[in-house]
Amino acid sequence: MQIELPPDKRYYSIGELAKAFDVNASLIRFWDKEFEVLKPKKNAKGNRLFTPEDVKTFEVIYHLVKERGFTLEGAKAHLKEANHKPMDQYEMIAKLTAIKQQLNDLKKYL
Repeated sequence: MQIELPPDKRYYSIGELAKAFDVNASLIRFWDKEFEVLKPKKNAKGNRLFTPEDVKTFEVIYHLVKERGFTLEGAKAHLKEANHKPMDQYEMIAKLTAIKQQLNDLKKYL
């Protein structure tokens, strides 16, 4: 899933996240309570403000639960195993490039 959020912002509102992920704000509030790794700041009114790091974490949770069909408990366990630090795009590209190279090397032997 490709999310579209304004770049270079320090904080994103729950409405911005809901629109970017095409989910209800209530789901974001629910996952905020369920997943300890999500720690949005709250302003004086009590509105949640999500950092770019929170957005990356939410993206991982969304992928696990909505796209891969994990249960909430399964997603929590997966995040704990992964040290609850989602990969940034550069780490992901490096990892995928290494896998591609390994597959190409294997292909030479077939």
